[in-house]
This record gives sequence, structure tokens and C-alpha cells, in this order.
Amino acid sequence: MDTQILLVSAIVVGTLVLFASDLIRVDLVAILACLAVAWSGLVTPQEAISGFSSNAVVAMAAVMVLGTGLERAGVTSRLAAFIVRYAGAAEQRVVAATSLTVGLLSSVIHNVGAAAIFLPAAGRIARRTGIPVSRLMMPIGFAAILGGTVTMIGSGPLIVLNDLLRQGGAEPFSLFAVTPIGIVLLLAGVALFSLAGHRVIPGTGGEVPRPSVPEIWNINQPILTCRISESSPLSGKTREEVFSGNPHGLFLLAIRDGDDIQVAPSRWFRFEPGQELAILGPKEGFEQFARKTGCIPAGETGSFAEILTGGGYGFAELVVRPRASIIGKTPREIMFRKTFAIEPIVHVRGETETRADFSDMPLAAGDIIVAFGSWENLRVLARHTDLQLISQPEGDPVHYRKGFLAVLIFASSLALTLTGVPLSLALLTGALAMVLSRVLGPADVYRAIDWKTIVLIGGLIPLGIAVEKTGAAALLAGSLAGVLSGTHPLVVMLVVAAIATCLSLVISNVAATILLVPLVMVTGQDMGVDPRALALLVAVCAQNSFILPTHQVNALLMGPGGYRPWDYIRAGSIMSVMFIAIAVTLMYLLVL
Repeated sequence: MDTQILLVSAIVVGTLVLFASDLIRVDLVAILACLAVAWSGLVTPQEAISGFSSNAVVAMAAVMVLGTGLERAGVTSRLAAFIVRYAGAAEQRVVAATSLTVGLLSSVIHNVGAAAIFLPAAGRIARRTGIPVSRLMMPIGFAAILGGTVTMIGSGPLIVLNDLLRQGGAEPFSLFAVTPIGIVLLLAGVALFSLAGHRVIPGTGGEVPRPSVPEIWNINQPILTCRISESSPLSGKTREEVFSGNPHGLFLLAIRDGDDIQVAPSRWFRFEPGQELAILGPKEGFEQFARKTGCIPAGETGSFAEILTGGGYGFAELVVRPRASIIGKTPREIMFRKTFAIEPIVHVRGETETRADFSDMPLAAGDIIVAFGSWENLRVLARHTDLQLISQPEGDPVHYRKGFLAVLIFASSLALTLTGVPLSLALLTGALAMVLSRVLGPADVYRAIDWKTIVLIGGLIPLGIAVEKTGAAALLAGSLAGVLSGTHPLVVMLVVAAIATCLSLVISNVAATILLVPLVMVTGQDMGVDPRALALLVAVCAQNSFILPTHQVNALLMGPGGYRPWDYIRAGSIMSVMFIAIAVTLMYLLVL
């Protein structure tokens, strides 16, 4: 056997062992593999670093940025709130609605991000409906993985595939080439868990979440909203005239006038018809207030309430710093709301809590104030000289006014790919547009990119080049073709699907794609089976990572869902068999 083939085989085996053993980080393994093929002379120095400038790496980074832009603009949180509102309390309907939504989101943004977006929503749904959170987490995770097969930018393997095809001189697939297969896979997964989820998923309670600030301080009532009518006696009155003394136990959190939202309006703020009030407090007190003032209630599910609970706003604990300039002064004297743009709810000194109006109580060092505000403003207080933010922010600032703009940018990026513009160029243009339009800041872009994944892909692409360049892929393909000689194309496809599935369980699905695509391309040519169809089958089946919690999505949800490895084996084995059967059948009928 050729020395170069032996050398590259040793590097591949060593890479697989390191991936499976988890002795060092996967991105470091990729760099080791990249350097190994470079220093051994299997690839040129230019080929060794070519992965980091590849179309796949740039496209994947841009997809992560675009997905973060949609999340920051409140698009995804509004979608989650919509599902929470209309899914109802029936387990089958809730599972189907959440899973399908996550799957469709995952077709255009990173699957880990799609699953993470619905983590808080899943917890809220479980508490409201009494459905065990474990019955929601696994379907959400599996749907996020399945959604990655709906478009050619839905997952790392499919993005990498087109790059590998270009390198091999083959025609890449269009954006929606895989959609008929991916949609059926997604619907099959949703159907499995909505109809039989209670049989294959344990009904454990899952991980006990850390109590939130509202839960700790017993202020976790829903935010209720109402609109000031034309005939309301509130018209022309100031906030102090209406809310002084904390009437009915209510706190005025914010006011919306048209598109303008003002959190913690000052005591001189005057009410006008058409304004919407966001109020925290007991529902009975809110109903009395609405009857007395003639305001029109919008209820818990009004759009204004959804904005305030969608991620950009929240409750936080703050402490008065020692030697702060506000010590000895009352909130009224320092114009607390105007100065800090937050609404004080609870004041704590020692063991004494004050929930009524404490505007005239002098502040002292060590006083704790529980307040409501935008996280954008609350984060500023982490470095303030008077008030110190002591609770962890619950989310990133959300720019709801730019939701339409973010969707337009994302859609335009996808539309560019349909005109023949390279995927990396189209998506990178969209990522830049997110920054120029101020949906994201420059620093947000670097935080949005999962650099571990980028390094993993960039480092492994040279290994795939070496496997093909040395003739190792041709040798393995010839052996495989010999074993499968004379068999039906369906048998060939089943074997390829099984190999891709097994390999993706022990190493990264991107790594499995990079290693297998050159092999199956040659195998297809030798056996008269469309090489592009086999390559697409590899990239799709590399997503078939359900049996073990090794996929990033499964690992993310294992703790919150309270799962054990056996739970994944039980549910994942059923899903994996369905996945291979559907993928091979549709690939044979539609692509081959």
C-alpha cells in the first residue's frame, strides 16, 4: 500500500480516536489534524489553511450572525410567545406546535440557537399546563436537529457539502434542493412525539430551575395592560396623582404611546387617551383600577405585555453601594425613575421589606432595591457608582422596532442565493447589513459566532483534501464497491446512510461529512450510482444524531429535561430508524 495512504489513514484513525475519547477539545483535534497533514507533506501549506477561507466557514459564521440578529430584533421571542398563547394545554397540541416551530426556525438559523430560544418557553408552558418538562425538551431538541435538514443552510454538514462538491468539480445543490426530504423528516419527528411521546419519553420533572428574581420576591404576577379611553378620568392627570400610595397594590411599569415605550415614567408624566399602561399586581386590583378609570384591559396576552416579557426587559436586584452619593437621600429627592430609568418595586433593609410607596424613605448603604427595566439600562448599572446590579441579566437587549428590518435583511440574503450569488457572499452581505442597520453591534457579531465550530470545520477540511489527494478515498471506495458489487442502489444507499449515522454519533457531524463525502463520491462513480445523491445522503444522515446525547442540542437539553443516556437510546433509536428509512426512500425517488 502507498506510504501516503498509510500515513493519511493513521491520521484519520488518530483523529477519530481523539474525537471519540473526548480527551481534548474537538476544535483542537481539528487543528492537530490540519497540522499533521501539512507537516507530513500530504497537502500544501496553502491547502492546509484553505479551510478557514472556504465558502462553508464564511457561510456558517454569517448564518450565526443572521440568526442572532433575528433573535435580537425580537422576531424569535415573539414567535415563541405566539406559540405559548395559542398552543393551549393539550399535550399533543403543545408538543406539535412547539416542535414544528423550532424545526422551521432551525432550517434557517443554527439548531442550537433554535433550541435555546425555546428553553424558557418550554419551562413556562410546563408550569402553566402541568405537562412534564421532559415531554417537551426532547421533542424540541430532536425537531431542532431535524430542521437542519430542511434547507442547505440549516446545518453544518449541508453547508460544508456544497463546498466539498465545488472542490471536487461537481455542481452544488440549490438552497431548497433538500427541502422535500427535510420537511418529511421534520413532520415524521413531530408526529412521533406528538402522538407517542408519552410512551417513549419519561415523565420526569426535569432539572429544577433556579428561581427567577420575581419568584424570589413573590412578584411573579403576569404583566397586565390596558388602554386609556377617550372618556377616561385619567386624561390630564399625572402619575403621582393616580399611583401615589400604590393603589390596589399595583405598580405602573411602563407606558406605550404609539411606537414609543417609556419604562418607569416620572411622577410628572401626564396621561392621555390612547396610551397603553403596563401594570404589575393582583388581577383583582387591576380589574378594580380598570373599572374606576374606564381603561380598556388588554389582558395578559396583549402585544405590549408580550414585548415586556419577551426578553429585552426584566426584574433585577440592585444594592446601594457604600459611599454612594444617594445615601441619605430619598428616591423622590434623587428623582429615582428619571435618573435610572427603572421602576422600583421592593425596598429591603435588613429583614424589613417595603412594597408600598417608599419614595420618601432615605436610602442607606446595603439597601436592596428590586426594580423593573430594560436590560440595556440595567446593564449600565453593573458599573454605576451608586447602584450595583447584583442579579444576572436574563437576556440580551431586544430591539423590537427593528423586527421587520431584520426579517427583510434575512429574506433578502436568501433571495440573493436564488439569483446565483455564492452562498457565503449573500449571507455575509446580510450579516453586514445587520450591523449597518444597528440591529446588532460590532461586538455582538463576534459573540454570535461559535468559534469552536468555525475552527472545527476549517481545521478538518484539509484532512478531507488529503484523503482524496492521496488516493485513500479511491482505495476505500473501491473496497466498498467490491463488497456492494451487484447490489441494488437502495442497498448501497442504506449502507452509506448507516455509516454516516454511526460516524456522526462518535465524532462531529461536520467531521463525518468531510471524511465520507470524498469516499462516497468515488464509490458512486464506480457503481454507477449518482455521486451527488450519495453525497447529499451523507450530509443529511450526518444529522441523524439521536441515540446518544453527543449532539450539541441533545447535550444542551439533557440537564433541563432530566434525561439519562438510556432515555436517548430508547427514543433516539426509533427516530434514527425512521430517519434512515425516510431519507433513503426519498433520496432514491427524488434525487437518484
